[in-house]
Amino acid sequence: MNRALRETLSTALTLLVFSVVGAGLLSGAYTLTRPSIQATEQAEKLALISQTLAPGSFDNDLVGDARPLPVDALLGLKRPGQSYVARKAGNATAVVLEAAAPDGYAGEIRLLVGIHADGGIAGVRVTAHHETPGLGDIIDIAKNRWITQFDGHGLGDTPDKDWKVRKDGGRFDYMAGATITPRAVVKATHKALQYFAAHRDELLGGQP
Repeated sequence: MNRALRETLSTALTLLVFSVVGAGLLSGAYTLTRPSIQATEQAEKLALISQTLAPGSFDNDLVGDARPLPVDALLGLKRPGQSYVARKAGNATAVVLEAAAPDGYAGEIRLLVGIHADGGIAGVRVTAHHETPGLGDIIDIAKNRWITQFDGHGLGDTPDKDWKVRKDGGRFDYMAGATITPRAVVKATHKALQYFAAHRDELLGGQP
């Protein structure tokens, strides 16, 4: 075996050893950190979900009691989502639905829509969006209170024709120069309420 071939084989073997060792270290690190990562993600999700519900309105593990949601046009989901049933002393008090507004200015706007058992909105929060900085601030609870105007409204006290921004003849405020974003969120919230109305008993686990 000539010298060049030996050097080539030696280099290849060295690279192989480093690759195997590196993969092993990465796998071990992932295995060790995975539980803490999952715990952090669950805590963050619970905190966001809890913002859509009144303090003290539930005593169960919302994330642990999550149920799958199918892909449905009323929810705007492109893939299955989840619903989170809020219970107090064993009775269902509300449900939080994952939903999406597919027609935001810069694409999909992901939402959590909390709905009381009586059909009124407990709270709405945006979990992800790609709206233009500044113009998209209107839907960010950390920067604007706009999204809290949904609280308390439902299909019973707000007719379908009113689920629009004021510019379109509805009852919900908007920001001049940023109509598309709030329009999409209003529409998605209205559809989430319609989904709840059609699947109320199923979503609340058969509670009256």
